[in-house]
Amino acid sequence: WDNADFSRGVGTTFYQEFSTLNTAKPPFVRDVEAKVRRYLRSSYSAAWTLKITWEKAPVYTARTDTRKTITYQAVLTTDGFRSYILMLFQDGGMQWDYTRLPSTNVLIGYT
Repeated sequence: WDNADFSRGVGTTFYQEFSTLNTAKPPFVRDVEAKVRRYLRSSYSAAWTLKITWEKAPVYTARTDTRKTITYQAVLTTDGFRSYILMLFQDGGMQWDYTRLPSTNVLIGYT
C-alpha cells in the first residue's frame, strides 16, 4: 500500500477491528461474510475482521500535486483457519495516473 503520500496533510488513514468469535456480528462483518460466501461459494463465519481505509489519499509525490486523491479499503478477515482479503476502491476504480509514478512496475492488489 505504498505510493500514497500524506506528507502535505491531505487525506487520512484509519482502521477498525472486529473480534467476533463469541459476540454478535455487526452489519459490516455480516456483509464481509456474505461476500466471501458469494465469491467463493463456500460457508464462512468470521472470527476476526480488520477494515483499513485510506481516505482521499494523494498519490506520491504529493508535494507536486494533491488534487488527485483516491479512497480505498483493505478488509482482512479470518475464521481461524482460512483468511481472505477484500480490496475495495471508490466508484470508478483507481484514479491515480500510474504513468507519472517513479516506479514502472505498478500493481493494484496484493502478493
